[in-house]
Amino acid sequence: MTMPAAIEAVREAFVGLAAEEFDLPPRQAFGDSRSLVMAVHHRPTGSTAVKVISIEVERDPMITGTVVYSHPDGQFVTDAVSLTTLRTGAVVGVATDLLADEDASHLALLGAGAQAADQIRAVHAVRPLKKLVVFNRNAEKAEALLESLKDELPDTVMDVAADADEAVRDADVVCCATASTVPLFRCDSLKERVHVNAIGSYRPVMRELPEELLATAGVVVVDQAEAALSEAGEIIRAVRSGVLRLESLVELGAALGNPPLREGRTVFKSVGVAVQDWAVARLLA
Repeated sequence: MTMPAAIEAVREAFVGLAAEEFDLPPRQAFGDSRSLVMAVHHRPTGSTAVKVISIEVERDPMITGTVVYSHPDGQFVTDAVSLTTLRTGAVVGVATDLLADEDASHLALLGAGAQAADQIRAVHAVRPLKKLVVFNRNAEKAEALLESLKDELPDTVMDVAADADEAVRDADVVCCATASTVPLFRCDSLKERVHVNAIGSYRPVMRELPEELLATAGVVVVDQAEAALSEAGEIIRAVRSGVLRLESLVELGAALGNPPLREGRTVFKSVGVAVQDWAVARLLA
């Protein structure tokens, strides 16, 4: 499956979510969110996707699991690891296409783990990259990631940054894909006009974004408000402290129907929702 196809499928799914086409119960989390069960039912097609995954930050691969897609004509089963990286990249592609400047071409990626390559592919699919800078605590992993993408991005200048603030300094788009529990960079390291995606944190104790960014961003878009307020540490903290108003959060499906202005700094925070799994599993099936 190509990344552009996955992006379009996920985009259509979020439009359908905003149109109330899905039954989407809250994600079930067990063992301090080390085991997750995500399910969704699409009423118009009578199809259902269920994903069961195990997450261990110190394990390689960090994520293991299975996705089952059931529809009136049968059932399709696939590995959750590649599907999760693909659908997570795809939603970042949707958000970047919506919120980044049309001429954005410089990406800073923080984190070089399993999600990293599809984050790059997704941004490149909607904003062809002239420059890519990666920061990872283990610089060798960042270098290996760039080496693996040389053939896919032959016209992109690539570099490894010494620290996160250096990485984001001149970027048009920033992608955060880490398991950090503290903000990755200072807000004043960003350009005045930049789009930031954050997909790494999925527990209340985890944070990738500085609170100042959420307080001053022109718009903060989330995949689903209920999920973000339950699982996204930076969103939970910012709302509780009063720097981010709950009513100012914009869900992705609604934003696709009524695009916000691309002014100042824009943020997309995703913890991942099951409609993304459904969209990609349906295409694979």
